[in-house]
Amino acid sequence: MSANLSAFFYLISGILFILALRGLSSPETSRQGNYFGIAGMIISIIVTFLSVGNFGQGFVYVLIFLLIGGAIGAVIAFKIPMTAMPELVAGFHSLVGLAAVFVAISAFLKPEAFNLGVVGNIKLASLIEMSLGAAIGAITFSGSIIAFLKLRGIMSGAPITFKGQHILNLILGLTIIFLIYYLCLSQSANIFWTTVLISFLVGVLLIIPIGGADMPVVISMLNSYSGWAAAGIGFTLENTALIITGALVGSSGAILSYIMCKGMNRSFFNVILGGWGVTDQSAGSAVKEQKPVKNGNADDAAFLMKNASSVIIVPGYGMAVAQAQHALREMVDALKKNGVKVSYAIHPVAGRMPGHMNVLLAEANVPYDEVFELEEINNDFANCDVAYVIGANDVTNPVAKSDPQSPIYGMPVLDVEKSKSVLFVKRSLSPGYAGIDNDLFYRDNTLMLFADAKKMTEEIVKSL
Repeated sequence: MSANLSAFFYLISGILFILALRGLSSPETSRQGNYFGIAGMIISIIVTFLSVGNFGQGFVYVLIFLLIGGAIGAVIAFKIPMTAMPELVAGFHSLVGLAAVFVAISAFLKPEAFNLGVVGNIKLASLIEMSLGAAIGAITFSGSIIAFLKLRGIMSGAPITFKGQHILNLILGLTIIFLIYYLCLSQSANIFWTTVLISFLVGVLLIIPIGGADMPVVISMLNSYSGWAAAGIGFTLENTALIITGALVGSSGAILSYIMCKGMNRSFFNVILGGWGVTDQSAGSAVKEQKPVKNGNADDAAFLMKNASSVIIVPGYGMAVAQAQHALREMVDALKKNGVKVSYAIHPVAGRMPGHMNVLLAEANVPYDEVFELEEINNDFANCDVAYVIGANDVTNPVAKSDPQSPIYGMPVLDVEKSKSVLFVKRSLSPGYAGIDNDLFYRDNTLMLFADAKKMTEEIVKSL
């Protein structure tokens, strides 16, 4: 395939990727956005194959590994539960970073295969591109692995800090920059490998001090890193599609990270620099004071909601774990038959990942016009008869507004405590992902419904 024709089809795939991002920005158009993304990727893969020309025997190996990787991805996509989506995304980001590292290593060891020169005399621009791609890719890989372990519960979600940690990160970051500069002068293999190894270490050190309350931001941040790593390697390979895709992922991930930080009242630079300046989230692990709570059942909840004029549903990670979205939809339909106005309030970071709750509600065919973001609905709680909190915890905690020592202090939360009555569905009084006690449990207008979210909701439907 000619270079002009390849550039044209790469441009088409780039436009499709932009349309995919546009579609994915809303639950109503997300399915269409996925189709655009799939089409763009298919075009990119086919054009890349045709542009390479004669693979020789290597074509068979490329095809085999492409089929193996695609099959593994398809199986994972079919089997993965929505509750495990955050760690799946972190895992996939790690693979993108590792792929960038491998391509950079291949280009450095065999530059003539990529038309970059010869060993010891690689083009300066190409050397800068591959070294940056390798460094960012290594940081993305190791950082994503740590995020995966934290989200999976294999590693503690609490911040891991030590004295002089940020100074060490700064020194290592400056060292990487110096090594890349020296690599361009010497083209030494030892310098290249040292740069990659230090980058792997930096990825670990950047993520371990970030606690559970900030993990949604970490996911979007690593998404951005993986994009920039791909873009850097795209320049090395002179692949237009990879450059466009990497730039889109990198920039959109950075924008999403900023939006998430704003939604959590976190400093964007604090988080991307490895938790610099964040509060000590271990403060929530102290022994909590024993306080009285009001315990209710499904009949109590059904009575309150049936006699209410307005109910606001606040879904969270507990709903995702119990897969209670379909039972919730049944409950809402029953309430509507009784003339009750029902709305859904979604916090930006509910469910450990942006859009997690929106996807689950869409799966249950909840009308989009009934789902509202925090800033759209927060003032409505003061005039609401009942707030039904199903598995949400940290995003409803009033201490975010009252306790400067709290790790979530300053984070915008849903003002559910202002409702006349709060029905809180939870298995126990255990803390949320941020590791702190929720003051809402002990409010006079809160009725705790201790049960599995799906089971409790189904019982409420029967009572209604």
